Amino acid sequence: MLKVENVTKYYGDFKAVDQLSFTVKPGEIFGLLGVNGAGKTTTFRMIMGLLDPTEGEITLNGKKIDYSVTDQIGFLTEERSLLTKMTVKEQCLFYGTLKGMQEKDILSKLDHLLEKFEISDYKEKKIKELSKGNQQKIQFITAIINDPKLLILDEPFSGLDPFNVELFKNEIMDMASRGSMIIFSSHRMEHVELFCKKLVILLKGKPVLSGYLKDIKEQYRKKNIFIKGDIDSKKLEQIEGVLEVVEHGDEWEVKIESEENVEDVFAYVSSCKHMTKFVVEEASLNEIFIAKVGESYEK
Repeated sequence: MLKVENVTKYYGDFKAVDQLSFTVKPGEIFGLLGVNGAGKTTTFRMIMGLLDPTEGEITLNGKKIDYSVTDQIGFLTEERSLLTKMTVKEQCLFYGTLKGMQEKDILSKLDHLLEKFEISDYKEKKIKELSKGNQQKIQFITAIINDPKLLILDEPFSGLDPFNVELFKNEIMDMASRGSMIIFSSHRMEHVELFCKKLVILLKGKPVLSGYLKDIKEQYRKKNIFIKGDIDSKKLEQIEGVLEVVEHGDEWEVKIESEENVEDVFAYVSSCKHMTKFVVEEASLNEIFIAKVGESYEK
């Protein structure tokens, strides 16, 4: 288990991380979210043992993280960190060796992953000859080639098309099913919702929202209703508790203050013609994120 306990980090007088605590158990995918400058990168560096916390403690399976355990950690950075004049094979041998792997094990795992990501033909190609998407695949492979017990993913889908996002998603889920602890960070909230059951949102280094995603959504009172039919949006807007009515192609999205307003909206909609859809959904993580971060900025 990864434990981050009451961690604070100062750079001089600047507090980059402020009393951050969370745990990630084997098989969990945990979301670490925040706007730019929120403290995510500093947190990653402390978890990997590159920085020491000013206060608090970080442990992996009960042990302080140092060079004796960093071989168990994989990290995919948001920025490209590949050596572009190397071939794919040379790059992976280099990273695998840094993680204490034997050459035959590196090459065996590399062949398996290249086939899985459908780029076996690129093994002897130089990194600089690859597209951005294929470079991202190689960067991901270097992060997981050692089968890390803890994997940190910072914007892992950068530069990928939907097909390759699905390949990455399947591999991440497979690693979690085998017991890896995974920390997932992205500005794309729909990607976070694909994976993460638990998360923390940072703002200026301080957690402003944390817990299970299911509980966070239930506690956020505002709901959305999706409707298809011949409705008058002006009449909907006049119903008490309706915050906004938005048209999306052939359907309407009605944002309401709470579940208590559903009955009044349904009472109006049931009198309209050609009704084919009335679905009540919880707010998206993207809406909750914007609302929570916005509230905190205003305080």
